[in-house]
Order: sequence, then C-alpha cells, then structure tokens
Amino acid sequence: MNEFVDSHAHIYLNKFKEDLQDVLERSFEHGVNRIYMPNIDHTSIDDMMELEGKYPANCFSMMGLHPCSVKKGFEKELYIVEEWLGKRDFTAVGEIGTDLYWDKTFWGEQQEAFKVQVEWAKQYKLPIVIHCRESIDETIELVEALKTDDLTGVFHCFSGNLEQAKKIVELGFYLGFGGVATFKNGGLDTVIPHIDLDHFLLETDSPYLAPVPHRGKRNEPAYIPIVAKKIATLQEKPLDEVASKTTANALKLFGHK
Repeated sequence: MNEFVDSHAHIYLNKFKEDLQDVLERSFEHGVNRIYMPNIDHTSIDDMMELEGKYPANCFSMMGLHPCSVKKGFEKELYIVEEWLGKRDFTAVGEIGTDLYWDKTFWGEQQEAFKVQVEWAKQYKLPIVIHCRESIDETIELVEALKTDDLTGVFHCFSGNLEQAKKIVELGFYLGFGGVATFKNGGLDTVIPHIDLDHFLLETDSPYLAPVPHRGKRNEPAYIPIVAKKIATLQEKPLDEVASKTTANALKLFGHK
C-alpha cells in the first residue's frame, strides 16, 4: 500500500468529536499514517495536544496564531504562542499568514503577527505553514522581505496561478495541494502539470474543502489518496511516485525521517 502524509488537518475540532477514532482508523487504512495539525489560537491548543498525546506516532502539533484570529489585543495570543514555543518541540510554526477574504479590518495587525512569528520560526529553526486566502501576492511579498537561507515552509491550500506557484518555489517553499485540485473550476489543472513534484505537499485542511466526490461534506485525512490520484493524472505520473515523493517532501520539511 502507498504511504501518504496529510500535511495540514484540523482533526482536533468539534466536527470530529463524535467519531474521531473511526476517522483515524479510516485514515490509517488508506495509508495516511502521519497527520500534521496546525494550531488556530489559544482555544485550540488543549484539544490539539490531547490528540497528539493519544496518537504520538501519527498526529503532530504545530504552534502558531491563525490570521483570522488576529483581532484587537492579538498580542496576548502571540504571547501564548511564544510561551509554548519555548516549552516544547513543535513540527512547525503554523498556521500563520494573512487573510483578506472575511475581513480587511486587521490587515496591519495580520502583517505584524506574521512577521513576529516568522522570526520565532527562524529562532527555533522551524518551517512555517502559511495561510493566504485572497492574499497570495501580498504574502509572497512579505516572505520575500523576510527570507533568509534557513527559512522554509509551505503555502498551504495553494489555489493561485502558475506565476505565483513559480515565485513560491523560487523562494524554496512548498505548495500544499488539497481538495481544490479536484474541483472542476479550481484552476489548478493549469498549474500542477508544470511544477515538479519536488515542491508538492498533500493536505486536506480537514474538515474543510473536501475533494470531489465528497465536495460540500466534511473532509478527512482518508481522502488524501483522492487528491494524490488527481495530481498523478495531471502530472501523467504513477500514483506510487506521487505518494512516495510527497511523503518524502513532508518528512523533510517537518524534520522527520
């Protein structure tokens, strides 16, 4: 069986509370044995850590402040992130970034929070996991300004164009592909065939953005092979090559072997 990694899943959320064990068993049955969990804010930490404690060989925590949680007084949230980063090891600083989809009110604060967390990633030698909904160009510019040789990470849930994808790859970052790759009008069919697999990660962003044929329903890590098959088709490569390469990329990025 092919081995896969879900590089981005919020499986600690309440939407999985009733059947989490079943969700994980399905994940393992489909060869998805490693699931990387991005933090959101102070409200998600306990549930995320508890899940990692129950499945330490399968579920791995990140630490960061999601841009949609950057509001007035966000400095208190950042203090909690900083405190946790100093307490124990994490696989990445994430989920961090920018978001101009819901609300542009705190755009300045989002940029400040992003810059602060990038500096912590450099300090702790961790990759960053970037959210950039409706703000890819702005976020690429931010990363370009902050880039150093030791800074790497992934633009999660990539849904941009080929030019943007090439810029991200040139920065030494990965592209996270999930359910959008399977959407008829997702636009990624003009990107995926033209970027080398060396720069790909697979993700679900569970419980969001389920791939076709589950679109509109709750997403879960067991659906990773669906995304992989779509990428294999678009790249005209065998599925086992997509599986092995994206798994190796994830393990390299997150410091696991």
